Amino acid sequence: MKVAALIVAAGRGSRAGPGAPKQYRLVAGEPVLRRTLAAFAGHSAISTILTVIHPEDAAAYEAAAQGIAKLRPAVPGGQTRQASVMAGLDALSGADVPEIVLIHDGARPFVSHRLISDCISALASRDGALAALPLTDTIRRGTGGLAGETVPRDGLWRAQTPQAFRFRSILEAHRAAAGQDFTDDAAVAAMAGIDVALVTGDEDNFKITSAADIERAERMLMRGGETRTGMGYDVHRFGPGDHVWLCGVKVPHTAGLEGHSDADVGLHALTDAILGAIGAGDIGKHFPPSDPQWKGASSDRFLAHAARLARDAGAAVSNADVTLICEAPKISPHTEAMRARIADIIGVDVSRVSVKATTTEGLGFTGRREGIAAQAIATLRFGQT
Repeated sequence: MKVAALIVAAGRGSRAGPGAPKQYRLVAGEPVLRRTLAAFAGHSAISTILTVIHPEDAAAYEAAAQGIAKLRPAVPGGQTRQASVMAGLDALSGADVPEIVLIHDGARPFVSHRLISDCISALASRDGALAALPLTDTIRRGTGGLAGETVPRDGLWRAQTPQAFRFRSILEAHRAAAGQDFTDDAAVAAMAGIDVALVTGDEDNFKITSAADIERAERMLMRGGETRTGMGYDVHRFGPGDHVWLCGVKVPHTAGLEGHSDADVGLHALTDAILGAIGAGDIGKHFPPSDPQWKGASSDRFLAHAARLARDAGAAVSNADVTLICEAPKISPHTEAMRARIADIIGVDVSRVSVKATTTEGLGFTGRREGIAAQAIATLRFGQT
């Protein structure tokens, strides 16, 4: 099932005060929009991500989105949020049309893995789903600056995003609503007679609107969650061949690496590091070399499996650090491609991935050019997905 995320980020955000639009403000060193995009890119059910941006923000968007997986080229938005969503839906209606679309505010960077999953799951019985929170505070109507009558709060909910829909249904609803002014996509859907299920939202999934919201976001990220670290190590000997696979990149060489799979020592070590951080054993437990189905297998499958297990355990990869140990081939020309490939596989920003290399000064089996070793450390943050 193809699931698209449509991220609406064309607003100016004037209430956040002077400076860049709020979606490009830095929060704990990263643009707000980058954190939003990474949240969806890291969810295994999301097939593609399309962002609607202001025409003047192309350079800011490219900088914020660099290295994020699953992105389609951004499209320019309209004068209103509704017009921007329509522009995004039109762009998605071309090639490779999704079955489901999740429409989300670019300035809600703390959307959780659980909430994305729940919105998708709700479409099993409805054509629409709305993340929302029930009102718990007493609601009063203000009159002339004075507290007026109490408004019954039974059945009242605070709408959030994502709002998920069967793609064809919401596309037709938006086309029918052209020229009208609705505050969100659930209202557009209701006008078209689409049943929209309520999905329990998340207090942390707030929309950054003001300067105070940016400060709140900073405090949340400083708060963090439990952090665990795992370590991995792998070795493969050289054999016949004209290339080696290292950290998901094909590197020309005068020899190959021997192994049951593609013998990618970098990805094997990192897979073990992530599995170790969540207490899930090692790579051999999940992909035993005695099983013929893994003969010659691409190691990105192993790493993607470990990353998926980590997300299911409520963890996000905070940092992945791989060191390749060999005399040859030369690694430095390929490190940026390796970083980008690892970031793509595990669904994180490339800034959270490090790949480097060293030698053993001619000592030991790597010094004798008999093989390559790799060690990796993965730091996982729990309670943040």
